[in-house]
Amino acid sequence: MELRDIEIFLTLAEELHFGRTAARLHVSQARVSQAIKKQERGVGAPLFERTSRSVRLTPVGVQLRADLLPAFRSLREGMARARLAAEGKTGVLRVGMLPANAHDLRPYWEAFRARHPQWGLHIRHNPFVNAFAPIRNGDIDVLVAWLPVEEPDLTTGPTVYTEHSVLLLAPDHALAGEKSVSLEVFGDRGILQGPPGPDYWADAFTPFQTQSGRPIDRHPPDIASLDDIFTHVGNGEGFHNLGGHVARYHARPDIVYVPIHDWPGLRWGLVWRSDTESAMVDALAAVVRDLGVSRL
Repeated sequence: MELRDIEIFLTLAEELHFGRTAARLHVSQARVSQAIKKQERGVGAPLFERTSRSVRLTPVGVQLRADLLPAFRSLREGMARARLAAEGKTGVLRVGMLPANAHDLRPYWEAFRARHPQWGLHIRHNPFVNAFAPIRNGDIDVLVAWLPVEEPDLTTGPTVYTEHSVLLLAPDHALAGEKSVSLEVFGDRGILQGPPGPDYWADAFTPFQTQSGRPIDRHPPDIASLDDIFTHVGNGEGFHNLGGHVARYHARPDIVYVPIHDWPGLRWGLVWRSDTESAMVDALAAVVRDLGVSRL
């Protein structure tokens, strides 16, 4: 296998979705399909079970992933160490971003780099489907996630920023012209079903009930990516809410953003694996504590 084909296989084994795999690797879905078919011909057996609704690893695929993943990580880490050595650096801190506003956090990144020139800093997007998988499997060192995170193997560090929440609507929706809306509208209509995850975490992003105690139903279709949210809302298929930064980073002709005036919004902070806390992670947490919480 070529190294790129191995990366495609391992990414698909994690995402279990051809579209998300292609988007994550910045290739076409056809390229993903071609790579997997080529590997299956070489192995002599299917690596994935595909239906119109799901993608799953076969037993052969599970075994291949277990065999390839450690070697691929070792090779990638070796190349990364070589690049760092060429730059005169002794390590790199890998930060995953669940929100799409890494630019807003530049003061933290710049302070980290200024204080610790011996270390590199790499910032990457982190999918919100299986959001904790990249940090648990060692692909990143620290995650910027909405809080609270109450996982026994993860440590929650300082809060980085807070922001209000916005309701996403199609432009022709009756509420699209409002200056703000109440969370009570969610009790009238519910929201799109988000990705699977702990209930406490889902409730922190979109509460399960309004301020008056009315339940907020979750409706299909399921949401697997930010593009899914935009597509379904833009087509008039439902409501959804996101952090207010999306109104600045994702201006779209098919989406209107309306602030939610009676919901406190989101709190975002640093999260890392408790058993892999390092000097670099501690240094970033110290920068955040020193600079304080941003309010966006």
